[in-house]
Amino acid sequence: MRQMFTLPFFISLSLLLAQPNNKSQPMVLAITHVVVVDATGSPASPDMTVVTTGVRITEIGKTEKIRLPKDARVVDGRGKFLIPGLWDMHAHPFLLPQILPPQSLFNLYVANGVTSLRDPGGPLDDQLKWRKAVAAGEVQGPRMIVSGPVLDGPTPMWPPIAIAIGAEKEARSAVAALKQRGANFIKVYDFLPRAAYFAIADEAKRQRVPLAGHIPISVTAAEASDAGQRSVEHVIHLFESCSSIEAELQQEALRIVRDATAAGREPNLPALFRELLQVELKALKTYDEAKARALFARFVKNDTYIDPTLIGHSYEQGADHRSDARLKYAPASLKESWEPKNYILSKAYTREDLANAKMLFQKRIELIGAMQRAGVALLAGTDSPTAAYAFAGFSLHDELELFVKAGLSPMEALQTATRNPAKFFGLQDSLGTVEQGKIADLVLLEANPLLDIRHTQKINAVVVNGRLLDRTALDDLLAKAATAVQNK
Repeated sequence: MRQMFTLPFFISLSLLLAQPNNKSQPMVLAITHVVVVDATGSPASPDMTVVTTGVRITEIGKTEKIRLPKDARVVDGRGKFLIPGLWDMHAHPFLLPQILPPQSLFNLYVANGVTSLRDPGGPLDDQLKWRKAVAAGEVQGPRMIVSGPVLDGPTPMWPPIAIAIGAEKEARSAVAALKQRGANFIKVYDFLPRAAYFAIADEAKRQRVPLAGHIPISVTAAEASDAGQRSVEHVIHLFESCSSIEAELQQEALRIVRDATAAGREPNLPALFRELLQVELKALKTYDEAKARALFARFVKNDTYIDPTLIGHSYEQGADHRSDARLKYAPASLKESWEPKNYILSKAYTREDLANAKMLFQKRIELIGAMQRAGVALLAGTDSPTAAYAFAGFSLHDELELFVKAGLSPMEALQTATRNPAKFFGLQDSLGTVEQGKIADLVLLEANPLLDIRHTQKINAVVVNGRLLDRTALDDLLAKAATAVQNK
């Protein structure tokens, strides 16, 4: 098995923790008589007391056996359930700062129990500035692991957040520069030339920085996994990789992209997406079960994670969001851009295309279920707030619900946003589960998520780095987020 990235050469946890004031006594919190759902896979433990001191969990045990510290703030957890803080493993809080201020998005994430996130694509200076401010305790927000701009081909799909890569030398230089500036990982994108992709993968190994992202059209999913790509974002191109005519479909997709970017012109993205949709539909018709099983086994062997962001495929779901109460957290200009006639991922679609996309979405859910049964590690991400109707914080809970629909148990779905991200980052000694010695990132629920995953939405309180935010404080964060986008 390929050597896994570990903490010493991936990320220093000290960069991610809010630092307490050394001149003051660390805050002590005790949640008593609570049912602990620790996300290890163990059954729920009733009538427990969890004590946190500063940013760490210092005691866990049966309530009758725990002596509460005299200075503890006590929260009565009777009838409530305690889970780890949640991760959104695919979020972009810095792409629309003029209409969605980062602080308002942070409020939404935290209010929904999202205490950590991974940002795979954005302006690195902004990512580092806000990451530092959160870690210093200057602002309230989730801890962040960031990539900076994506690495794409000579004519990138999204130029504002991309570094254009044509040659191998450029590829290696970009990896080294991002690592030096403080990026935690490298994200690759669709249009990368084949030689450049493998140069990036090789340089990432040499620089000891993880590789994640899309599967570029120029390589196969199996090749990306073998090259050391730690995660595959979305399920783009996975059906092609499970097709009996994979090579033929790859050549067709490459031709489409080559024609769309000929002479360095910026591609007409709606038209491009419509053409690539047709390729994906062909892949679905030629889906090969045996080939899919072999690919999933390769993912397991190489420890390749899949981050489907199912919730970001809103038009494939066919959902009607016109009466969605969460629209109050989106500015008018963004809501307008999400309408089918305007949304860049679907505005070129015909009615037949939309029907096919809806059918394809159901097949994506089936694919996720098949990967879970094969032992492939899954991550929960949302592509919020840039994907249509992907609401910061809220949509992570929708993603967990879709995982259960795909066949995961509620515990397995919960682990995609808790234990699995911690393992992915090599941070399982400090994050991801409710255990003594770990960081005090916790979510107190009003109902049992193991009975119904939708109960993760019934949040009574959130603990971020040992700091308790009760329901009143969380409602205040939501109110501020709604106010921040008015008149935008």
